[in-house]
Amino acid sequence: MRRDGEEPGPIVPLQSEPNGEIKKVCGLGFRTCQVACWDSALYNKDTAQLLGQAIEENDVRITTIWAGLPGKYIWGFIDGPSTIGLVPPKTRGMRLKALRKASDFACVVEVEIVTTHVGFILENPRDPVYVSLADVLKEVAGLCEDNGQSLWFETGRETPVTFLRTIEDVGADNLGVNSDPANLLMYGRGNPVDAFDVIGRYVRGIHTKDGEYPTNGRELGKGKPLAEERVNFPVVMSKLRTLGYSGAVTIEREVSGPQQIRDIKKAKRFLEGSL
Repeated sequence: MRRDGEEPGPIVPLQSEPNGEIKKVCGLGFRTCQVACWDSALYNKDTAQLLGQAIEENDVRITTIWAGLPGKYIWGFIDGPSTIGLVPPKTRGMRLKALRKASDFACVVEVEIVTTHVGFILENPRDPVYVSLADVLKEVAGLCEDNGQSLWFETGRETPVTFLRTIEDVGADNLGVNSDPANLLMYGRGNPVDAFDVIGRYVRGIHTKDGEYPTNGRELGKGKPLAEERVNFPVVMSKLRTLGYSGAVTIEREVSGPQQIRDIKKAKRFLEGSL
């Protein structure tokens, strides 16, 4: 049985004219979505006003602002650790500025959650890069708290234990996990069902897609649409419910065009039959 908070919805990109994307959400039969932004120039008053109007006119609720961070990203095992998220020290300055703008933007559109990728979190807690990362995350959690927001980290590039230790070391009360079970497969970090034994109590949101384990040591596993059954999503949700989860269920499909729409519709049918 679906709980009140478990309303499915897709991820949509933030645009300078956002009504089209929000109208698409409504047209697909959804009432929630995550809004993702990789261009911090869009975090401005005009876009915020238009987005606010769009969600009101279309009766759609934004569950989180998913804040992509500026700079070069290489999605793989070789260059990913030095390019993704807040882990690389050389890009932290500009990415912190973008997160501040994302938090302020979310405040204007009355969204109480900001989500982002931290990066390849180091497993050695005594590594200076890890120690400095924990300090940076405390800073980000603090600026979100000042805006009355929670800060969610998305899983995928670290083991569940490393992720748990990071949350504990940051120690902020407004932290949560945006779980992406398929990422754990695609990055070879563990069984997505078992991961909830470690981090499940911190999960506040969940991305629904499927994926495969890596087949070599350089490239991520292949992402797939939901219902391919590699991630046992009904078991995932059952496990989360035993931990009291009642948050949003967000469909992610990292392709574009008509195929993305077909896969989102397929995921919607699957979720309607399993939630």
